[in-house]
Amino acid sequence: MKKRITLIFALFITSTIFCQNAGIKITNEVSKKEILIKENKRIKIKTMDSEKISGRFKIENNSILIKGKQINITDIAHIKRDPLFVSIVSRGLLIYGGSIGLGAAAIVGIFLQRSAFLLAIPAAGMIYTGIKSPNFNRKFKNNGKWTLDIISLSK
Repeated sequence: MKKRITLIFALFITSTIFCQNAGIKITNEVSKKEILIKENKRIKIKTMDSEKISGRFKIENNSILIKGKQINITDIAHIKRDPLFVSIVSRGLLIYGGSIGLGAAAIVGIFLQRSAFLLAIPAAGMIYTGIKSPNFNRKFKNNGKWTLDIISLSK
């Protein structure tokens, strides 16, 4: 039993040592600041054709693969990180907060016999914003200021 555990542990360590990861390097041409997004991270991309794609990305043949769709690095208009935890929390807070506000507006309208229209407007706005899934992360545009490159990372 100890030999099996040692073998599995050794295989795990060697695979993490010798594997190479890829990523997207975003470089600011003015300040030479570099930002790295590693492979299998969630990103949102808008292509030059105004198509929006989000999900985990993989790198194949110097292009990005998201949800089975292959995108060339030159076809990206802008890119930004899209962490799953932030998406879940922001959507949850906005949708549930808007639902509570809409419920409060209904209770005010029913029991107090007054128009609760002014309470329902922000609640509906919160629900709509939660459905559209806001992303407050920085957007990196593929123009003269920022350049995108696919790189191979070695540990």
